[in-house]
Amino acid sequence: MNKKRGQQSIIFASPPVITSTANIVGPMEGDGLLTEFYDRILSDTLDNNSSWEQCESAMMEWAIKTAVTKETSAIDDVDYVLAGDLLNQLMSTHFALRGVGRPFLGLYGACSTMVEGMLVGSTLIDGGFANKIVAAASSHHDAAERQYRFPTEQGVQRPMVSQWTVTGSGAAVISAIGNGPRITAATVGKIVDMGLKDPNAMGPAMAPAAVDTLWHHFEDSGRQPDYYDMIYTGDLGSVGKALVIELFKEKGVDLSANYEDCGCMIFSKDQDPHAGASGCASSAIVFTGYIYRLLMQQKLHRILLVGTGSLHSTTSYQQKESIPCIAHAVALEM
Repeated sequence: MNKKRGQQSIIFASPPVITSTANIVGPMEGDGLLTEFYDRILSDTLDNNSSWEQCESAMMEWAIKTAVTKETSAIDDVDYVLAGDLLNQLMSTHFALRGVGRPFLGLYGACSTMVEGMLVGSTLIDGGFANKIVAAASSHHDAAERQYRFPTEQGVQRPMVSQWTVTGSGAAVISAIGNGPRITAATVGKIVDMGLKDPNAMGPAMAPAAVDTLWHHFEDSGRQPDYYDMIYTGDLGSVGKALVIELFKEKGVDLSANYEDCGCMIFSKDQDPHAGASGCASSAIVFTGYIYRLLMQQKLHRILLVGTGSLHSTTSYQQKESIPCIAHAVALEM
């Protein structure tokens, strides 16, 4: 691993390989734009569980075990699982990992958690501390709404700038050796807080953090945006995506040619997600399905995936705090 003092970016000396992925989604996601890229689509948001939170746990456990099975490995071959979700105390993740039985590190980066897991896991492998890890993340629309906003039964009207939390889970097996895209570099983000306080408008809050991480990635690595076939952010939605493009224009850089946001790729306009998708599963299901398949088919050769996270809580909102945000990035190359 190579990292210069003061830089936020890491260049991996022995780039780890993403050897398999798996994902599972809810019915609304399954009716969206990426139907063919999901391994399993639930028929309803409970899936024979007694609560939304239990359903989320079951989705994560399924995604982790399926990703490992796809790779033809045994679960005991996994050195560590790095995973997280949006709920208090990583509730869904902790209950999911009961059924996995492997050493576990819980991560909370809000909707940046999937990329954070890939980043930390790659560092463990490149440093010689692991041979195989699984990075996973999940979210559930109804569970997240109940915690952060209003129970869905109330039918509260959502503002147009709001996004629809994804119901789903994605998992990626990352190995020291094997076939697949390699994680060649990573950039660790820092907290950016522009003073915004509306928890319904997460895209505008997170966009400056995404820009900060992208800018440092380009500066540290010496790479220009056109080095990558595509740059993907995690869940800024249509409003946040437009802000990223505008903020880069102010820096004299046109990012629009090869930039997309996962939150704009999941639902169709007819499904009325307002500003798009959000949640830990937003980048997780798009990467483990659509992006990973295009990389394996060599329709994409170099991509930069930037996980974006809004780090507010119900407590901080009630105390009228602003919204701190973060973004982490991983570079993948075939």
